[in-house]
Amino acid sequence: MTGSTTYLSREELRQLRKRSDWRGAWLVFHAWAVILGAMALFVVYPHPVTFLLAIMIIGARQLGLAILMHDAAHGLLFRSRRINDWVANWLCSYPVFADVNIYRPYHMTHHRNTQTADDPDLALSAPFPITRSSFRRKTIRDLTGQTFVRQYGALFSPPKDGARGTDKKQFFGAIWGPITANLILFGIAVITGYWYLYPLLWVLPAATWRMWVTRVRNIAEHAVLKDNDDPLKYARTTLTGPLERAFIAPYWVNYHLEHHLYMWIPCYNLPKAHRLLRKRGLLPEMEVRRGYVDVLRDAVSKPEPVPQAA
Repeated sequence: MTGSTTYLSREELRQLRKRSDWRGAWLVFHAWAVILGAMALFVVYPHPVTFLLAIMIIGARQLGLAILMHDAAHGLLFRSRRINDWVANWLCSYPVFADVNIYRPYHMTHHRNTQTADDPDLALSAPFPITRSSFRRKTIRDLTGQTFVRQYGALFSPPKDGARGTDKKQFFGAIWGPITANLILFGIAVITGYWYLYPLLWVLPAATWRMWVTRVRNIAEHAVLKDNDDPLKYARTTLTGPLERAFIAPYWVNYHLEHHLYMWIPCYNLPKAHRLLRKRGLLPEMEVRRGYVDVLRDAVSKPEPVPQAA
């Protein structure tokens, strides 16, 4: 189910679709600068508060790297496809245990079949609303690393004995990039004398905070929607403040409705697309919420089951 192009003029869309190599490079640099800055903060001021702050900042920027990989999957990070995919893999997706070449066909299927039975992401939104206790259990699993172990343990599990050679080849082809990139990151940490930063402030944020904010982002994008057949309502934009952008929704990922309407617009132009749609008077018809708390309130609104009498 693809987005409509009837809401904005051709000239407006032409301007919005312009890609900037400089902005793409800046966003990748910015993500790593924030990550390294959070690590430096803990090294200079070691304290439980700076440690937790670094976990949250780095976990959110790891999500940010995945968001930039997402833009690259649409060919929006750099105008050169070769540079776009190389940067997407080695500087964005491999470090966070992903691969843009594997993600791209999966994600395009999501765009073609949004909120239908053929949407590979439907399982992320279909169960909602859920109960508060169910969400609490999911949160505990995310923040204690259980979700990470289950998700990436399956990803890095080799084919069972007797699997065809082509399956094993595909398996090693899928994991060599993430493994190589993370060995490089660990090597840099060792060479610089801060080996402990890799497990504490790279793996741990990925296994905890990133898992939870990814869940929240997934809920906000497509769960508890009003009308899966209306292009203005089958995805959601969540308006955010500075803290939510810093710790939950970096790089304009919150403008998800605009992304589904016009999936060839770079992430940095999505706020402008939102403003243009508002100028058209479409805001009352759009699925837009103010903040993630507002979205989660509906997402966990299912009543708790009533205990059966003995």
